[in-house]
Amino acid sequence: CFNMTVIDNTNNISNIIPKQYSLNQNYPNPFNPVTRINFEIPKQGLVSLKIYDVLGREVKSLVNEVKTPGVYSVDFNGTELSSGVYFYKLESNSFSDIKKMMLIK
Repeated sequence: CFNMTVIDNTNNISNIIPKQYSLNQNYPNPFNPVTRINFEIPKQGLVSLKIYDVLGREVKSLVNEVKTPGVYSVDFNGTELSSGVYFYKLESNSFSDIKKMMLIK
């Protein structure tokens, strides 16, 4: 039995424990100005989810904390960013994945 608490805008959206790590494509994509990013964590560990611009500069850290196993959803608001292509990267334990998204204003 897990006791989940909501921190910031990261929500555990399922009681199912995934079998493998997964970073899903954001939806909607392209977006203006809010999009949702879903990911799955099968083992407890430090989870980092960050947004980068096309030059590789970090523009926002969405998650940087220890998470228990589960399926999570994070809303990203790009109001303060200009239109363009951005990347989001999930890192946890030895897993790492990157996806591309497009902000259109």
